[in-house]
Amino acid sequence: MMSTASAQAVPVPKPAPKPRADVPKQALPSPVIPGPSAATPPTPIIPDLRNLFGGNTPTFDANQKALASKVSAYMSTLQNVSGNFVQVGPDGKRSTGDFYIQKPGKIRFEYDDPSPIALVADGSSVIVRDRRLATQDVYPLSQTPLRYLLSDRIDLMRDTNVVGVASDDMFISVTIEEKQPLVGTSRLMLMIGAKDNQLKQWTVTDPQGYDTTVAVYNLDTTKKLDPGMFRIDYTNYQSNQN
Repeated sequence: MMSTASAQAVPVPKPAPKPRADVPKQALPSPVIPGPSAATPPTPIIPDLRNLFGGNTPTFDANQKALASKVSAYMSTLQNVSGNFVQVGPDGKRSTGDFYIQKPGKIRFEYDDPSPIALVADGSSVIVRDRRLATQDVYPLSQTPLRYLLSDRIDLMRDTNVVGVASDDMFISVTIEEKQPLVGTSRLMLMIGAKDNQLKQWTVTDPQGYDTTVAVYNLDTTKKLDPGMFRIDYTNYQSNQN
């Protein structure tokens, strides 16, 4: 997800990130998500992707490549999904709400009160809307890590710059790095369940070093979504075009 302050972050305030201990390269943090429950929100795992910036080009063994291929295959089959989310912003603030994905390129995040924020991608643009202020920021989808999450088909090893692959008994993670000349370097970590092979969360580190993590649950791939919910209204809101 994104922030109004950066084209590559999730819509949350931008205070300085909290200090945190270093996480070993290509290692997953200790799992703290509770056992499976259809009604219990997960506790997001907060990796620190900033310590992965720079360094030599990584090499991956056959097992890591197979894990990346597994994540690619799953993400490619995840065409239509809705559910709930828990978001943790750079300041540690938690937000909750509902999300909807319709590939290719469409996503909607509706935040629970008291947050006035909604995020919508219509396949080409992404807007972060503030209902209270009646404003919205507009970003090209092609300039955000959301495009990888929303790709119709994707081969992570071929189509992205993978810099980390890791697994344990609970999760498989793939970390992508993206460098843009005018924007800077960002990271996206995708995590799926090692046992149920379902999307669990993603973490974005933007070029300023701010981390935003979104954990998802109660996933439903059978619900038919109304294409109208991904339509962006450019007429009734003040707009900042980036």
